[in-house]
This record gives sequence, structure tokens and C-alpha cells, in this order.
Amino acid sequence: MVPLDKLAQITERFEYLEAQLNAGAAPAEIARISREYTDLKPVVEEIRAYRQALDDLAEASAMLADPEMKALAEEEMPRLKARIPEMEQALRLALLPKDSADARPAIIEIRPGTGGDEAALFAGDLARMYQRHAEKMGWRWEVLEEQASDLGGLKELVALVSGEGVYSRLKYESGVHRVQRVPETEAQGRIHTSAATVAVLPEADEVEIDIPASDIRIDTMRSSGAGGQHVNTTDSAVRITHIPSGIVVTSSEKSQHRNKEIAMQVLRSRLYEAERERLHSARAADRKSQVGSGDRSERIRTYNFPQGRMTDHRINLTLYALPQIMAGDLTEVIDALASHDQAERLAEIEG
Repeated sequence: MVPLDKLAQITERFEYLEAQLNAGAAPAEIARISREYTDLKPVVEEIRAYRQALDDLAEASAMLADPEMKALAEEEMPRLKARIPEMEQALRLALLPKDSADARPAIIEIRPGTGGDEAALFAGDLARMYQRHAEKMGWRWEVLEEQASDLGGLKELVALVSGEGVYSRLKYESGVHRVQRVPETEAQGRIHTSAATVAVLPEADEVEIDIPASDIRIDTMRSSGAGGQHVNTTDSAVRITHIPSGIVVTSSEKSQHRNKEIAMQVLRSRLYEAERERLHSARAADRKSQVGSGDRSERIRTYNFPQGRMTDHRINLTLYALPQIMAGDLTEVIDALASHDQAERLAEIEG
């Protein structure tokens, strides 16, 4: 049973925020109030539905004393009683603490791991998979940095994905992705294993991550197009080194000004995520589950092309739908990871 006094407090807070918005809050406060209001709205909807179900059950119980209404009440009672536990579970899930970064855009970084040219080709396949998924979800996909390999794969890709709830969905993708398949360059038809790493970072606001000018070193370099062609004769590429952490970010678009913007955007997000991971480790050092932790050293998934299957090792999920998954149909996988994460967090709170 969820404490009713806690539910009343949440509802009162929601109604206060609603009144503030309707009264025309100060411009500086509108964004903060709107965010909290939006977060609480689905919770309050669950609370109101739950309280209505309790009221309906109490009303049906009272009707048992009325001979004329008793038969109707006896018919309704089992249905109403069955709904209550389902609604309590939905409410417990709604009351789980939200990740403050869930509503943010995400920066996704993809790089080849072990496996040489085949790893670079697989990195390219993953990038296309995520881009197609973003298109299916109605999200915006913007490439911030891209370096192609000689065979048409990727040495690196950094993209900004914007839309509703992007980070809440993509955060489970951080880790090592392994592929098993016969490379196009393999004459003997032997299956090779290679890997690529994926990092998903919540985009950081400039006001949240203040980077003093004294903490960074900015270098400009001569940039070139794919395969070294179309050499840009100006020093437009930018490399920013964050001296305290040693993080290095580069951007090599045509505009030096835009390159600095992009590099600072990625640097802020990496520093923001590093701080989030530090706090997460301090709060939950004993948590065993890797789901959602962003541990990029952990092998999370295997894509086996000869068998047409994908296995997510964190939740022992195997799907024989590899062509659809590589075409961007990730909803079933991400839903399963999100449900597992919710169950883990519920067990922590209630255990």
C-alpha cells in the first residue's frame, strides 16, 4: 500500500505549480517550474486514478448493505479489487526517483574497438542503426564530428540526438557492442569477431558546467576531408584540451568558430557525465546491475549475423530479428532494458 499522505503531498505540490504557471510566474522561474510540473503530471494522473479506484471500491462495499444494490455491488467488487494491486504497481513505478538527465538531448559517440577494418565497418553499421532509430522516433540527428575509415566504415562519430525523452531511452546503449559475422574481405568465409564502443552522454547546459578559460588549451589544426581529399588550406580544425581532467575533444567542420562551439558542447557533456558517474558510484558502489550505469568497458550486446540474432547480455535477452534491429527497430530491446532497470530500482527501494 502506498501511503496516502505522501500522495496528498505530491498532489498539493502539483496544484501549487499549476497555480504558479497560471498566475504568470517570473520568467526566470518559468523553465524550472515547467520542468517540475511536467515531471509530476504523469505521477498525479496515476494518483488520481488510484484514489478514484479506492473510492469506487468503498462505494461498492457500502452498496452491499442495500438489498436493491447488493447484486450489482457483488458483481463489481471482484473487478475493482483486482484493479487495485495493478494500480498500486503502476503508482510505485511512477514514484521512482527520476534521473534528472532523462529529458535531455543525448550526445552519442561511436568508435571501433578490436577488429581493425571490420570493427570500423561495424561502427558505421551501428551509427546507421541509431540514426534510423532516431528517424523512427521523430528525433533530430545532427552529426557533430565524423571520421571515415578507408573502407567506408567509421573511425569516430559524435552525434547530437534531440527530441522528447532521448537520453532516457538511449542511455542503455553505453558499452561494448560485439559483432560476429563473415567480413566482405574474408575469402575463406570464416566468422570474425570484432567490437565497437558506444558512449551516450546527456547534453549539458552551459550554465551547469562552467569551464574557466584557464582550464582549457585550444589548438587549431589544418583539417582535411574524407580520405585526405579536399584539403582545407586554413587552420579551421579545433582541438580543446581540458587540463584538469586530460579530456581532449576535436572538431573539424569547415568553420573554426563552429568547431569551437561543437568541441565545447561535447566537452561540457563529458564533464557533466563524469560528475554524474562519480556521484552515482558514491551512492551505489554495491549495485551489481550494469543497466543504465554507462559502464563503457562492459560488453553489453552481441550481434550474430550468421544466426540472425541479437543478445543483450545484461538481461539475457535474445531476439532473432537482427535485420529489423539493424534497420533501427530498437523499441523492444530498449523497453526490456527500461523495465529491468525499473524492477532493479524498485527492489532497492523496497528491499
